[in-house]
Amino acid sequence: MLSSNLTPFVVPAVLWSLIGLSVITWALLVIKLVQFGRARALDKRFLKNFWAADSLEQGESVTDSSAGPMADIAKSGFAVVTGRDIAPGNKDLAHQIDRGERLERALRQQIERERRSLEGGLAVLASFGSTAPFIGLFGTVWGIMGALVSIGDSGATGLEAVAGPVGHALIATGMGIAVAVPAVLIYNFLVRRMKAGVHVMNDFATDFYALCQQSAFKVDGAQLAHPSDLDDNATVGHKTHATA
Repeated sequence: MLSSNLTPFVVPAVLWSLIGLSVITWALLVIKLVQFGRARALDKRFLKNFWAADSLEQGESVTDSSAGPMADIAKSGFAVVTGRDIAPGNKDLAHQIDRGERLERALRQQIERERRSLEGGLAVLASFGSTAPFIGLFGTVWGIMGALVSIGDSGATGLEAVAGPVGHALIATGMGIAVAVPAVLIYNFLVRRMKAGVHVMNDFATDFYALCQQSAFKVDGAQLAHPSDLDDNATVGHKTHATA
């Protein structure tokens, strides 16, 4: 029979597949822990230096020399505050939005990019946690089917003839559960870590926005970076010259 002939190949293939899923699961845990730990260390160093700055201009200097998710959020904010988000002469509708609203949008978009970076690999863990039991069950069903076919062909009816092959087939189900449980636990742990990190990012973005709002969304030496600002100052200068 077909099932009996394929059983020596299908069941071991299922077991090795589950072993591979388990290895990937634990490797992802190590990779994500390193990623989260590095990001946390960089953010801690950046926040300490940033909030120790005497002015927003010094804070921008600290941001330019820093790395990490928080620093990237601040960089996206300073790009708007200083007008670097707009190319010279670009006056399309998207860049005629109020600077405060552009700042809020830039911070939100950067937080979303950082969240996607921290979220990488979590979908794989969720998939392993949900599919591993079914992969193991498939191996068990196929193994039992092959065992029953072999028993029927041999005509053996004793318990020894049934217990051995069936017990061997059930190993696949056990391995599937053994892979799924850690995958689900690791997934939930990493999701909690990610949400905590995003929460801290949102808090920093709120404080950064308030700080920029206090300075009228400008940094000394960069007030004229916005094309509309250049036009307004040019108009004022022309009127002053005409009056004189």
